Amino acid sequence: MKTRFFITVLGLLIAVSAGAQFDITINATLKPEAKSINITQQIVFKNNSTIAWHEVYLNDWGNSFSSKTTPLAKRFAENYNSSFHFEKKEDRGKTTVYSITDTTNTPLDWERGEAVDIIKVSPKKPIMPGATFTINLMYTVKLPSSKFTRFGITGNGDYKLRYWYIAPAVFDNGWQAYSNKNTNDLFLTPSSFSIAFEVPKAYRLVSDFNVLSETVSEGKKTIRLQGDNRNQATIYLEKKSSFQTIETDKFTVITNLRDEKISPQISALAVDRIVHFLDRKLGEYPFKKMVISEADYRNSPVYGLNQLPDFISPFPAGFEYDMEQLKTITRKYLETTLPLNPRKDSWLTGALQIHLMMDYVDTYYPKMKILGSLSDFWVIRWAHAADLEFNDQYPLLYQNMARNNLQQALTTSRDSLLKFNKNIANDYYGGAGLKYLSDYLGKETVSKSISEFYSEYKLKPVKPKAFQETLQKNTRLPVNWFFTDYIDTRTTIDFRIKNVEKEGDSLSVTVKNTRKNKMPVSLYGINNDSIVFKKWLLPVDSIATVTVPKKDVRKLVLNYEKTIPEYNQRNNYKAVKGLLNRPLQFRLFQDVGDSRYNQVFFMPEFQYNLYDGFVLGPKVYNKTVLAKGFHYKFTPQIGLRSKTIIGSGSLVYTQNLDKESLYSMRYGFSGSYFSYDRDLFYRRFTPFMTFAFRNKDLRDNEKQFINLRSVNVIRDENPNDPNQDPNYSVFNLQYVYSNPNLINYFKGVMDYEISAKFSKISTTLEYRKLFLNNRQLNLRFFAGAFLFNDTREDEDFFSFALDRPTDYLFDYNYYGRSEQSGLFSQQLIVAEGGFKSQLTPKYANSWITTVNASTNIWKWIYAYGDAGLIHNTDKGTQGVFDTGIRLSLVADYFELYFPLYSNLGWEPGLENYDQRIRFIVTLDLRTLLGLFTRKWY
Repeated sequence: MKTRFFITVLGLLIAVSAGAQFDITINATLKPEAKSINITQQIVFKNNSTIAWHEVYLNDWGNSFSSKTTPLAKRFAENYNSSFHFEKKEDRGKTTVYSITDTTNTPLDWERGEAVDIIKVSPKKPIMPGATFTINLMYTVKLPSSKFTRFGITGNGDYKLRYWYIAPAVFDNGWQAYSNKNTNDLFLTPSSFSIAFEVPKAYRLVSDFNVLSETVSEGKKTIRLQGDNRNQATIYLEKKSSFQTIETDKFTVITNLRDEKISPQISALAVDRIVHFLDRKLGEYPFKKMVISEADYRNSPVYGLNQLPDFISPFPAGFEYDMEQLKTITRKYLETTLPLNPRKDSWLTGALQIHLMMDYVDTYYPKMKILGSLSDFWVIRWAHAADLEFNDQYPLLYQNMARNNLQQALTTSRDSLLKFNKNIANDYYGGAGLKYLSDYLGKETVSKSISEFYSEYKLKPVKPKAFQETLQKNTRLPVNWFFTDYIDTRTTIDFRIKNVEKEGDSLSVTVKNTRKNKMPVSLYGINNDSIVFKKWLLPVDSIATVTVPKKDVRKLVLNYEKTIPEYNQRNNYKAVKGLLNRPLQFRLFQDVGDSRYNQVFFMPEFQYNLYDGFVLGPKVYNKTVLAKGFHYKFTPQIGLRSKTIIGSGSLVYTQNLDKESLYSMRYGFSGSYFSYDRDLFYRRFTPFMTFAFRNKDLRDNEKQFINLRSVNVIRDENPNDPNQDPNYSVFNLQYVYSNPNLINYFKGVMDYEISAKFSKISTTLEYRKLFLNNRQLNLRFFAGAFLFNDTREDEDFFSFALDRPTDYLFDYNYYGRSEQSGLFSQQLIVAEGGFKSQLTPKYANSWITTVNASTNIWKWIYAYGDAGLIHNTDKGTQGVFDTGIRLSLVADYFELYFPLYSNLGWEPGLENYDQRIRFIVTLDLRTLLGLFTRKWY
């Protein structure tokens, strides 16, 4: 009883420190012809803190759409979303404030500051603790198109209103006023809303507020709404209603989320089951209505389900609809009743949401596979992915980020999360963590704690610390590790069995925690596929030794049931009987890794070059869907034209580091054997090292790399050039600085090479700027010089190239690298001089400096120009230039260049103009995939 009293008092103190609710009165008039809302508003603040307020803050998120330089606009650019930047000004939206006054109608001083969606208001005198302060506002909100955030004005003239009014900022040890960054996290403590909304008669209003009255006069309709203890005021205005009402005996669900494949009766039963499940697991929902919209769901879909085409339906009828409603209803249930700070503490909401979803699937769909009925398809059935259950996706998708060293602590502010972490990985990791905790403490303990936490703090300002206190109250086992080492750090989890000693009829097992954290781990005794025993070890910070029975145990395994989202589960196995900890397994095609086996994958691989023709053969490798530390790949192939066994191979080890600056080191060796001309082959062997650096903020695209390698080439002698030296070695040291972005792109490379016959240094600088008027400027600068050059004067194989490098390091994907004429000689790789016209001299054996520029004329049509100086020891310095038109269908991937004027004169008037056109074509699937993943990472 004393503990319960203490928790209750703590909750009240937290509520007081966060400030009381606000009273918000809004009179709004929709103006469809102007796509705007005229608003008069009153906000009553009450200072429940212990300090005087000299200013108050307002969140004006409607104004976050007002320009291309707002924090919201910058966030769109960071996510490579160009639609907002290129949209017309009238479709972006803004707020025009006419007046801000006090209760005596005296104008108050106010300012926006640099963040245009935050308003600071200065009262005439300080607001003392316990006092109230009332402000009146008059303003117009110009609504944005719904194409940006799915809220705003739709294409058919309907309105989805989310951040449509000016909201008071919360005072919680300081003003919690922050900008809209499309993270759906406006912070408002439970407040009283009184809204009168005037709309044209043709519109129907949908909200979860109580409707007090609805009057019609002269083609206008006024709806009066009332909502107490609300932290959201989302409203939908439609001319033709898309919503249906589903009555449950708990509360009414109003939704336009539909599935045409199931009947209204089935959808109503699904919603009713979800509502009762949440009522049972959490507690009573305090409001009479809940609105669930398609826009809510689309902003946070069930990833995986939403990626499948409509004609593919691997799940039972109604399952997809059930999951869509479950995810959206659960989130709304939690967000509207547990007013955690959604920017700073959203991890707890997300963790509870995913935990409840996992519990729901275990209850009603216990045998559901992650691939549904596709798991039974003969092509897929052999794969380990077909064995995964639906709930296995949550730790799996988190591991996608962890294996790429992109994981972020769950306590990271929501606006600082990578998009993949914000939308998927962090909530999934939080949900998997609660499952981990449930297995350690007992499922009933965690379920009871969640229910008590919800009931105790429903509609009260609350912090995650209260959830920790509730958990600890219900168990004697320690739980602080979960909040300090699991939630509040990005350090991954990894255990291994260090040693096993037989002691009579027992086994002494030493378990090592390979990470700098303190976590509990489960130890299993296994006999074939049967569990002989299971034992939890209390949180281990380095090494722990435990004694377990030996009888019938053939293998010891940590985390056998995979309830811990562990970074590496391949080192969890130790054979007590038998030779191998993990047997060898061969698989066709890449798969989700199965930690029980040492897996080897086979996959057919196809390539093309002019000399070998179509190249095909098996790829033998160990890479799974999730990245590994050590990768090997061997691709023995046959060239259908050269009729020769060719191929490549590599051994690579990547060491990810949990540091702010140096975050990765990569070591490896690669080799290849292909044709470089007709009936002529090369062998290339390259040991290499890479050091990768980045900033603490993972959203910052700035990265730096130091690359070291030794490129060793052995070529067949060319009978047409008997004086060439076919074999050479080049040591290459390279520094790369990269900071790509939609608005500003910069990349710089410093390169040093030394070989027996030459040494050279060069620098490449690339800059792209997208201006506010949508004009794009692309600039590239290259300069290179030989430190010494002992090659023959008539040999340009190692020289700097003006338009087509010889690629003696075999770095570029030339389809016909030795061609001097014909289509393949027109392939352009923008490197070294970067020219598009084929001018003379082509090479520089002393030094070269060039500038390449282009700017858009219309959409993907650009004008380009190149200029430079090129110096050869026998010809001196010469100036070169060219100009033309560039068709950039996909920048750097699919482009055409049409030369117009250069040192050669008017090129379209010269013969064989079609052979002067240059092209960039990228066929590598891995490179193309980068186009689609960059917005997530």
